Amino acid sequence: MEKVGKFHFITEEYLLDFRGRVTIPMIGNYLIHAASNHAATRGFGFSDMNEKHTAWVLSRLAIEIMRYPERSEKITLYTWIDEVGKLFTSRCFELADESGRSIGFARSIWAAIDMETRRPTLLDIEALSVYLSDRPCPIERPGKIAPVEGKSEAIPYQIKYSDIDINGHLNSIKYMEHLLDLFDLELFREKEISRFEIAYQSEGKYGMPLTLHKGETEADKYNLAICHEGKAICRAAATWKL
Repeated sequence: MEKVGKFHFITEEYLLDFRGRVTIPMIGNYLIHAASNHAATRGFGFSDMNEKHTAWVLSRLAIEIMRYPERSEKITLYTWIDEVGKLFTSRCFELADESGRSIGFARSIWAAIDMETRRPTLLDIEALSVYLSDRPCPIERPGKIAPVEGKSEAIPYQIKYSDIDINGHLNSIKYMEHLLDLFDLELFREKEISRFEIAYQSEGKYGMPLTLHKGETEADKYNLAICHEGKAICRAAATWKL
């Protein structure tokens, strides 16, 4: 079986933002769809993990977009595993337009956890390594994001029904949506996010009171955080460009 997965999407109108472009969270959905299906067809998908009472969780994600897809565009998403460790696996993505030109890349880190204890479990390195690929991914790996909580205004938010996923926890895409909502609409009119990076640190649960934080670290660069009782459950960073 091919090491690199290939998935096709068409950008539907109802999935676009007010500018008629695909959003960062929607791209995140594409990535998770591709990762899940790539894993499933190779024997380590949701059902396979569930039989072992384990589940994949997204730990870190970095997305870089050169051009955002627009209405009714046909796009192709490639995904592959570039590193396997005892507790984490690294997965890459490339987003291409209909002509085959690259319009974005992403890097992600995943961990397997025990569904009861929610603690990391050891990965089957030998089985996963069969699918390792040396296909290049030209963007930086997700890195450490400096804390912004305590240095910025705390915007209150409480986790609701529409926020939770099949595991009963705050959906990984919802973290992105709530953080991006901290930016003024005018900024989206004037500029684009060229890189968005997020690090998930703990799981949010229904009804949990949160605070959302945003701070500009330098021109067009922001650090963000979602906190519960003063402790970050995720941190993120966004870089904007004209």
